[in-house]
Amino acid sequence: MNTSDFIALEKQYNAHNYKPLDVVLERGQGIWVWDVEGRRYLDFLSAYSAVNQGHAHPRILKALVEQASRLPLTSRAFRNDQLPLLAQELCEMTGCEMMLPMNTGAEAVETALKAARKWGYQVKGVPENQAEIIACAGNFHGRTISIISFSTEQQYREGFGPYTPGFVTIPYGDAAALEAAITPNTVAFVVEPIQGEGGVIIPQEGYLRQVREICTRHNVLLITDEIQTGLGRTGRLFAADWEGVRADMVTIGKALSGGFYPVSAVLSSREILGVFKPGDHGSTFGGNPLAAAVARESLKVLAEEGLIANAATQGEYLLGRLRRVESEHIKEVRGRGLLIGVELTREAGGARRFCEALQKEGLLCKETHETVIRFAPPLVISREDIDWAMERIEPILMMA
Repeated sequence: MNTSDFIALEKQYNAHNYKPLDVVLERGQGIWVWDVEGRRYLDFLSAYSAVNQGHAHPRILKALVEQASRLPLTSRAFRNDQLPLLAQELCEMTGCEMMLPMNTGAEAVETALKAARKWGYQVKGVPENQAEIIACAGNFHGRTISIISFSTEQQYREGFGPYTPGFVTIPYGDAAALEAAITPNTVAFVVEPIQGEGGVIIPQEGYLRQVREICTRHNVLLITDEIQTGLGRTGRLFAADWEGVRADMVTIGKALSGGFYPVSAVLSSREILGVFKPGDHGSTFGGNPLAAAVARESLKVLAEEGLIANAATQGEYLLGRLRRVESEHIKEVRGRGLLIGVELTREAGGARRFCEALQKEGLLCKETHETVIRFAPPLVISREDIDWAMERIEPILMMA
C-alpha cells in the first residue's frame, strides 16, 4: 500500500476530526521519521511535545518491553510495584508532596478541576455547588464537555452545548482582570504559562508572579497547565520556572511517557490532593504498571541526558536564526526554549501552505490558528540539525 491508499482508507473509515498533512509515517528514530515510501523527514512538531525525548528512545523502549512482558495492567483494585516508585521519583523531581496519575492531558485537567472544587467546599468553605473557576481566553486545556465550556474557540464549542456552569473566562496576560473576576466563591485559576495551541502566546514578564500573588492573597488555587510546556520543552522543567512561580497544582502529560503511552498526572500538595478519598475519582488505566514504568524511564532520560539544558541552548539558537530571516510574510517570531511560533501576516495566505511546502523539503511542522507556524522539535536536536532545518525553512518563509 502507498500513501494514497492509506489516506483513502482513513477518509473512508475514520471520523474526520483532524486535518493532518498528507504524509503517512511508519517509523521514527530520534528527530527523524520515515513515511511508507521511505522518505525521511525532520520532525519539527514532536507530537505536540509528547516526544521531547525523541522518537523510539531506546531506554524508554526497553522499559516498555520489559514491563509489558511482566505485568501491563492491574487496575487500581490492586497495588503494583511501579506506581509507588513513579510517585516518589516524580514528587522528588518536582518538589511536590503528592501526585495523582491519569492517562491523557484532558483527564489531568479534569482531575485538577475536580480537586479544586472539592477543596473549595471542604477547605475554603464555599457553599455547595457554587464554586467558580477562572480560565483565560485563547486557552486549550482539552476537549471534554467541561473543558470546552470555558474555551473561547467557537469550533471547539459549536454543537456541543449545553455547557458546564461554574467557569469564568478573562483575557490572557491580564492580571488586573483576574483580580476583578475573583469572588468569594472563586476556588481556582487555571492558566497555561505559554499558550501553545493558542499560537505560542507568551505573556509579558511578571504576569505569572502577579497571578501567584493575587491567588495567594485571595486564597485561590493557582493551577498551571504544563501538559505541553512542561518537562523541559521551554528549557526549564516547567515553563512557570522562568518566573520562579510555584503553582498549587500542575498538570503534566505528553512527554511524561516519551510518546510511548498515554500517561498524565496532577502534582500538588498533600492538603489539596488529600481531599480525594477512595471512590471519589479514578481510572482503570491510570497509574497502571506499564504506564508507571514508562514514565519513570522517560523522566530519567530527561534528567540524565541533559535534554532540558539542551532545549534552552538549542532553542536560543533556533530563535535567533528565525528572527534573522528577512521576509515580508513574518509578523513576529516568539518562543521560549524549543517551543517557537512564527506568526505570519494576514497577507501571507495562511500558515498551512508554508507547512505543506516544508513537508516537500523534508521537514514536518503544523499550523495553529491559521497564521502561526509552530516549531517544536524533539529536545535531542543538535545545532547541526537546526542548521539543516534552517536551510529549508528560510527559503520557504521567503517564497511568494
